[in-house]
Amino acid sequence: MPHRRILSLWFPRLGAERLIRAEPHLADVPFATAAQQGPAQVLGALSLAASRAGLRSGQPLRDAHAMCAGLITRAAQPRREEAFLGALHRWAGKFSPWVASDAPDGLVIDLTGCAHLFGGEKPLAQQVTQDCADLGLTVCFGIADTLGAAWALARFSRQDAAHARSGDAIDQEAPATRARAGKRRHWERGGAAPTRSAPTGTEKTRIAPPGQTRDALASLPIAALRLDPQVTEQLARLGLRRIGDLLGQPRAPLARRFGRGLVDRLDQATGAVPEPVSPAIPSDRFAVRMSFPDPIGFEEDVAEALSRMTEQLCAMLDAKSRGARVLRIEAHRCDHQMHWQTITSASASAQPHRLIPLIRLKLPQIDAGPGIDMLRIEAVHHEPRQERTRSGHIQAAQHGSRRLQGGAALEDLVSRLGARLGMEAITRRAPASSHIPEKSALTLAAAWSEAARDWPRSPVLRPLLLWRPEPVTAPDQPHPPQAFRWRGRDWQAKAQTGPERIAPEWWLDDPEWRSGPRDYWRIDTDRGDQLWLFYAHGGVTSPGWFCHGSFA
Repeated sequence: MPHRRILSLWFPRLGAERLIRAEPHLADVPFATAAQQGPAQVLGALSLAASRAGLRSGQPLRDAHAMCAGLITRAAQPRREEAFLGALHRWAGKFSPWVASDAPDGLVIDLTGCAHLFGGEKPLAQQVTQDCADLGLTVCFGIADTLGAAWALARFSRQDAAHARSGDAIDQEAPATRARAGKRRHWERGGAAPTRSAPTGTEKTRIAPPGQTRDALASLPIAALRLDPQVTEQLARLGLRRIGDLLGQPRAPLARRFGRGLVDRLDQATGAVPEPVSPAIPSDRFAVRMSFPDPIGFEEDVAEALSRMTEQLCAMLDAKSRGARVLRIEAHRCDHQMHWQTITSASASAQPHRLIPLIRLKLPQIDAGPGIDMLRIEAVHHEPRQERTRSGHIQAAQHGSRRLQGGAALEDLVSRLGARLGMEAITRRAPASSHIPEKSALTLAAAWSEAARDWPRSPVLRPLLLWRPEPVTAPDQPHPPQAFRWRGRDWQAKAQTGPERIAPEWWLDDPEWRSGPRDYWRIDTDRGDQLWLFYAHGGVTSPGWFCHGSFA
């Protein structure tokens, strides 16, 4: 059985180099990402130029600008960095099928039985380094028999582990006192223990030979065991600064004084306790592409190709009981340009006859240019699709069929309107739990909501149109006026129906309802209009008459 071998990859500049890939000019200047740490902002990932300027990760942003006036920063984006690490996770699958994420900036690969396919561990490590260099990424790697040892070698195997200078002018230039001299000592002679820092280009990454994990770990600092900083500091006070200092110590006193976690981490690093590599389950990706021997450019040719590709895509989705919600079409032209369009459906579907008409609506927006060499279609967003089983009497089955067909027709209509106008422009009304007239219904996006089947009936008649209350010139009395002036016109009341008292929501401070309780009246006017007037009894604002809506 082959010896277990683990490769640990550490991307110390992941956040900064992700942005440098999009803005290459940032590579020539000191650049770093800024993260929020409590009430203060600190440096996150640094570029190589920033590290050479003396900056370090975790340094307060104000101190960094004082040390380096030309520093450029961007806000850290953890979610996008996580997605970028996921893309690197897929890239690492070329070396081994057993890849796990080591968030937020690392990967773990189980190389057992795979290194010989690349000529050995050193050629494999060289290919990893070359691939990352081609991607514009800095990588540190470590290969050992255990995950803990590989993790430590990737992050703490640099030749010089001297304490980093703080940038304090007094500490650097003034005559040192005994305390300051102690701080400047090497970490093996009483100085501060080294911490993880991004490489500056002079470090070497080590590979522990099989069976020599303990020898490789002996010279590394205690921090390489993935311990809490408090435990590392306590061990340093006792003179235990290297992992080799712990290997010969009895376990029981260590566990009693520093907890079981120290012993467990030490056993995991040396291989006494197993630490498996748990690869993440790869997400389902549904995509189909078609290449052409000669470029195509006619709309009918593109439509026919996309129709065949959509049928293949729907077959893949149906096999996994998934439905496509958002499709992305990519047209790769022979002049090395790519044009793309996004299609959004009102419901998740795996039926070609429902998706192809939406795709055809987007074809005029694709610029074929000198010709299209390759087409690609991908389900960017897909959802689980529930299978429906029809059962019961004939009448019940027919009723269910009509309901399903009617819902599908409405969803197709929303999808086609959304393809023309945008999905955000297609809305529907849904009932809300509120007695306030303007809050009794919600406006929702039609593509992301379901139609209300049981709309509650109001005990009283409500107006068809509502607007913000507009002042009405009428006598200041709670009885409905016989004559009033509204919108610059005089009105005569022929009949009145009411009142209906509506009180404000006392648990909310709504500026529109600071006039206190309202008495609503339906007024039939001499012009044939039926207006919805109310008398505000007064609260924070003055009392008076207002018009709130109009009946059909």
